[in-house]
Amino acid sequence: MNASHSDIGRKRQGDIYLAGASGQRPTVPVAGAKLEAAARSVMSPSAWAYVAGGAGRETTMAGNCAAFERWRIVPRVLRDVAQRDLSIALFGQRLPSPLLLAPIGVLELVHRDADLAVARAAAALRVPYIFSNQASVTMERCAAAMGDAPRWFQLYWSRSNELVASLVRRAEVCGCSAIVLTLDTTMLGWRPRDLDLGALPFLRGQGLAQYTSDPIFRAQLAKPADARTTPPPPLNLRTARLALEQKANFPGGLWKNLGSDEPRAAVESFMATYSRPSLKWEDLKFLRQLTKLPVLLKGVLHPADAKRAVEQGMDGIVLSNHGGRQIDGSIASLQALPAVVDEVRGRIPVLLDSGIRGGADVFKALALGASAVCVGRPYVYGLAVAGERGVSEVITNLLAEFDLVLGLAGCASVGAIERDTIVGE
Repeated sequence: MNASHSDIGRKRQGDIYLAGASGQRPTVPVAGAKLEAAARSVMSPSAWAYVAGGAGRETTMAGNCAAFERWRIVPRVLRDVAQRDLSIALFGQRLPSPLLLAPIGVLELVHRDADLAVARAAAALRVPYIFSNQASVTMERCAAAMGDAPRWFQLYWSRSNELVASLVRRAEVCGCSAIVLTLDTTMLGWRPRDLDLGALPFLRGQGLAQYTSDPIFRAQLAKPADARTTPPPPLNLRTARLALEQKANFPGGLWKNLGSDEPRAAVESFMATYSRPSLKWEDLKFLRQLTKLPVLLKGVLHPADAKRAVEQGMDGIVLSNHGGRQIDGSIASLQALPAVVDEVRGRIPVLLDSGIRGGADVFKALALGASAVCVGRPYVYGLAVAGERGVSEVITNLLAEFDLVLGLAGCASVGAIERDTIVGE
């Protein structure tokens, strides 16, 4: 596989069918339901709950996908679609497709190579990867593995502005070309799957790589224990195991950290600083002054908030309900798209996140005015099944299907997708 997306649909089909003639099957299942089942079969119960679960009764998660079913593609015929152009322009860059990889944290739950495997797969296909603030591998290591391939950075605004500034500076040095400020997770949503297991990976020191590699955050760990938090919990088998997991997940590993209090201090400091429910529109000035990189607000769903984002000088919007993980009964991202696009009126790009599962979904989002889309869970399922190769195959399959849908709908380029290419039911 390579970064050229020219005729990727037919090429991918041909590769699969040719391999099938000799008895080979794709490394990861092509069908979405089978891919999900394959991932679940190799993941631990707690990992599956964290990745696949949603808020409350999970109606928002289901609604994200259902929203796409309320729109139908109206193909046009007798148009020359022999050559198709999937590329788009975004923030001064020419990207080979309208696809980005959404930030997803704690990927060490899924595969030992975690974010590094995703970074390598994304770089090979020139698909921008949005580094997670809750990554299992530092942004520096991922950037080094990506060469000059495009990447962005997701920012959670913690209670420490010094830490926020440090993370943004590191993202700039790492060659990230945009900052995605996530606004829909100022508090964790009510997630029954995780709660039933009593499992929060951050308490085990997982998903903290951006923090434990940060000089501002590390400086906090030198404070006396009584200045940081309450005394440690009583020692028993469970808390002893938790302490060992914290030490194993801290930089240096278990043996180096056996006699150190830093791993526990890191978990406590993270829990104390993540995140900031008091964040207001006025605070965006601080971020705007920190960087000249494009700043996108992720989690916007209301047209009035989209209008305010434009007025505040933000460079883009990512429509998202966090994959249904925050509010049960929230509006679907796709459902919110037309009104937000109408409000923004092309002044800044509007990206769509949450619910993308196939190439037809990508087409429908673009027809409703999205500039690009972000995909999340599917690539994580590929990571679980086959690491870097699994991620690569999932991305390639998604691009291949989109390429075929594009051509079969009578469009030779992304720019040819018009609003009248879909109708609502």
